[in-house]
Amino acid sequence: MSGDLKWNKILGAVLGTAFVIILVQQGTKIAFEREAPEKMGYFVDAPEAAAAGAEAPVLPPDWGTLMPTADLAAGEAAFARCQACHNNAAGGPNMIGPNLYGVVGRAVASHPGFAYSDAMKAHAGPVPTWSLDALYEFINAPQKVVAGTKMSFAGLRDSQTRINLIAYLRSQGSTGYAVPAPDPARQPGAAAPAAGAAPAAPGAANANGAAPAAVLGAPATTQATPAAPPASTSPAPPNH
Repeated sequence: MSGDLKWNKILGAVLGTAFVIILVQQGTKIAFEREAPEKMGYFVDAPEAAAAGAEAPVLPPDWGTLMPTADLAAGEAAFARCQACHNNAAGGPNMIGPNLYGVVGRAVASHPGFAYSDAMKAHAGPVPTWSLDALYEFINAPQKVVAGTKMSFAGLRDSQTRINLIAYLRSQGSTGYAVPAPDPARQPGAAAPAAGAAPAAPGAANANGAAPAAVLGAPATTQATPAAPPASTSPAPPNH
């Protein structure tokens, strides 16, 4: 009888231990399980895949034409994506990224107190200033332009959104940065010479079929046309 009671106690202890273990496991799962948020708190504009497998080059816009008509309100709305990492107030703090007040025209990797990546410091060599063109290209694809930058933002691929954003950034402490005059060569439809195109051979006809103009600096080689020989003057036959 006492032996049966002993085994019952042992079995009860084993079952109780197993129950406690299962209870702890379920309680831990409930306490630490999290549901995925319905809406991301920080929007990342993912780059669009190139249609033909290779991205088209980022052509700089005609700032003199587009900057005066840029939508500053839309640019401010676009900057809301940047506020998780950047402050743009005068004298504002550095955050994950440097303060962007007065960034247009500012020297690259130069804002006081921010620890720039080695990649961004090296980028300051070929691109010493955040010009309009430099910002336009960088915001399009930061990791592609400066491989190794701390900026993990995928980029803004819409050109008008980038123009509006840069116009807004210029209004925040960079209004003294001059906007260039309109440049017809940058306007849509402007013809650009094909890369590596060889000049036409001397004497070749142009696209309209007309002979090309003389090359500047080439000596004129005019050959005199020989005069026609005088007509023969044989004596007229006598009049009979």
